[in-house]
Amino acid sequence: MELHDVWFVLIAVLWIGYFFLEGFDFGVGILTKLLARDRTERRVLINTIGPVWDGNEVWLITAGGATFAAFPEWYATLFSGFYLPLLVILLCLIVRGVAFEYRAKRPGERWQRNWESALFWTSLISAFLWGVIFGNIVRGVKIDRHFEYVGGIGDLLNPYALLGGLVTLTLFTFHGTVFTVLKTVGDIRERARRLALMLGLVTAVLALTFLLWTQAAHGDDTSLVALIVAVLALLAALALNQAGRDGWAFALSGLTVVAAVAMLFLTLFPQVMPSLLNADWSLTVTNASSTHYTLKIMTWCAGIATPIILLYQGWTYWVFRKRIGTQHIAPDTAH
Repeated sequence: MELHDVWFVLIAVLWIGYFFLEGFDFGVGILTKLLARDRTERRVLINTIGPVWDGNEVWLITAGGATFAAFPEWYATLFSGFYLPLLVILLCLIVRGVAFEYRAKRPGERWQRNWESALFWTSLISAFLWGVIFGNIVRGVKIDRHFEYVGGIGDLLNPYALLGGLVTLTLFTFHGTVFTVLKTVGDIRERARRLALMLGLVTAVLALTFLLWTQAAHGDDTSLVALIVAVLALLAALALNQAGRDGWAFALSGLTVVAAVAMLFLTLFPQVMPSLLNADWSLTVTNASSTHYTLKIMTWCAGIATPIILLYQGWTYWVFRKRIGTQHIAPDTAH
């Protein structure tokens, strides 16, 4: 396997890790409106991800940086052609981070309600747009002979990509709901369990439609295996959630995310951005990659830094592993 192939796999792993972690992160943000009945319950939900949300976003930064260094042509075409949706996501992530930090700075009801609304909308919009972006990457976009995107924003709003957006939105919300069941106690936990069933059924229909469409248009035997794993993991997560096996339900909802995103990268390889205008103008792992020497240096750096980052993030989740409920919210902070 060539180094550019290795780095395609590594970037795929970074995106898979990001969607696994930030997926339930976005889902919990959406649940602040769908599940929480009052300000105390919203505080409970926010506290479940409060210690880890910023660490989850490290995976996005690393994926972007790795793409820039390993596949500069891919990075340039992607960020120029998808400039508007990526800018919207960036603004959402900025506002979302501010909402986490600023919500409790003042006790006023209006102040906190506005930041909670910002948290909800930025989570929802980001979850939807990531599906639209990756749907277009797999489907292909208008790239000319100079590897430049020549389409418009309207070209990105096609039925396949919009369905992809709905899939990521519902899948992340389901993933976040199962995470809430795992991390909370009391009435909010039981309501989250019931909501997970409804969300899971909707997600199953949308995800199966999208993945079958993807398989029919771009798939092969390996992507078919990933599709089967994703569907079976989702159904198993639903069953285990109802059976009260919270840890296993969360693990399998996470496996659904992992398998679904892996399927997209499997259908993409060896291309990184297919061209709808001419297949010869598509960006591939070969014509979009950096030099062999650059990739070699990056591989050594990644081999040293990655285990340290994984150990630190794993330790963070271990420290904040306990369940919480409304009884753990002190009266003076339940604003």
